[in-house]
Parts: sequence; structure tokens; C-alpha cells
Amino acid sequence: MENNTNLDNLLSSSQSVPGFSAQKLMAGVFSWMFLALCISAVFAYIFGHYPPFQDLISNPVTGGRTLLGWIIALSPFGFILLLSAGYENFSLGLNAFIFIAFSALMGISLSSVFVFFDPNSLAMTFGITAVTFGVMAITGYTTKTDLTKFGNILIMALVGVIIASLINFFLHSSALDLIMSLAGVVIFTGLTAYDVQKIKNMSLVAEQEGMDMRKLSIMAALTLYLDFVNLFLFLLRFFGRRR
Repeated sequence: MENNTNLDNLLSSSQSVPGFSAQKLMAGVFSWMFLALCISAVFAYIFGHYPPFQDLISNPVTGGRTLLGWIIALSPFGFILLLSAGYENFSLGLNAFIFIAFSALMGISLSSVFVFFDPNSLAMTFGITAVTFGVMAITGYTTKTDLTKFGNILIMALVGVIIASLINFFLHSSALDLIMSLAGVVIFTGLTAYDVQKIKNMSLVAEQEGMDMRKLSIMAALTLYLDFVNLFLFLLRFFGRRR
């Protein structure tokens, strides 16, 4: 009888730990993601509403980006590669610094939305994005369906959208732009659920391999941050009203 009780305790303990680890990891992920969105929003607002700052990144005559503007626009890709390649070897403090710097630069590069779009439509689009993201995040966390196959299809579709965007840079086709916008909304809506499920499953592996959950939460937050921002930008093509 005592042996059966001990066995039951072990089984209940082994089942509760993964759930607890997943909850703990997801709490850290969404905390970092929320912080990143706040930082980006602050920098986007400041650079979008203060003309001297805006003039640093865009030419007031031509409307194109300045050299500094191009550096700021492209530098987040470098930060993503840096974090992806070295987050396990970096200290927690360095990971946090890179992630915060990335968020600030993303905010600056996105500041043009405050220049070209009506504030009310920005707020409405952000709200739609937040609701959509929240629903899909909950779906990804709670569903019992393995989303791996769907995720792979969505990633391939994303590659297709990127290639089509490069082609349309020269074609300037409004029809192709509309198709890509619709595809982008579908892709990042689906990727949100897929990435949340993937992060949840990563908690099991991370615990078994003794990985640092705090570092992992920053890297996972980067993934969800990119899902949110890209979903917002694609939805903005439909709901954003230009000034």
C-alpha cells in the first residue's frame, strides 16, 4: 500500500512539473515581449512626433531614408542573428541588453507609421492585432493538435511572400500587394499559435537538459514579438487610414 502511494506521488509529481515549467517559461516570455512592445512603442512615438528626430532617419525632401535611417532599419536583423547564434553563451544581462536595444531600434524604424497613418486607425489596428494574437496564443497553448506540420507549411509560405515582395519591389503590382497582405495576415496568425505551442514544448526539453529558462524566455519572446509586429504591419495595410 505504501509503495503504491509513493508511486502515485511520483506520477503526479512528474505530470505537474512539465505544466509548471511551461507556465513559468510562458510567463517570462510574455513579460519580455510586453516590455519589448512598450519600448518599441515609446521610441516609435518619440521619433514619429518629433521632426528633428524624424529628419535623422528620413529625408524631408525626398521622403526616402537617410544613411542613418537605413542602418537603423537593417540593424535589427543583425541583432536577431546575434541573439540566435549566441544567446546560450551570452550572460543573461547581455541577452537582455541586446533584446532591449533591438526593441528600441525596431521602434525607431517603425516610427514612420505615426507620420503616415491616422492615430485612430493605428490604435484600432493595434487592438485588432492584440485580440487576434491573444486568441491564437491561447489556441496554441491549449490545443492538443500537433501544429508542427502547419508550422512548416506556414514557414514555407512566408518564404514565398518574401520572394514575392522582392519581385513586387520592381513590378509595383497592387493586386500582388493585396495577395501578399492577405497571405501575411494568415501566415502570422497561424505562426502565433505554432510558435506558442513550440515554446510550450521547449520547456520540457529545456528542463531535461538543464537550460537556463531565463535566457530561453528572451529568445522565445523575440519570436513572438516578431509575430506580433508583422501581424500588426500586415493588418495596417487593411485598416490603416493615411493622413
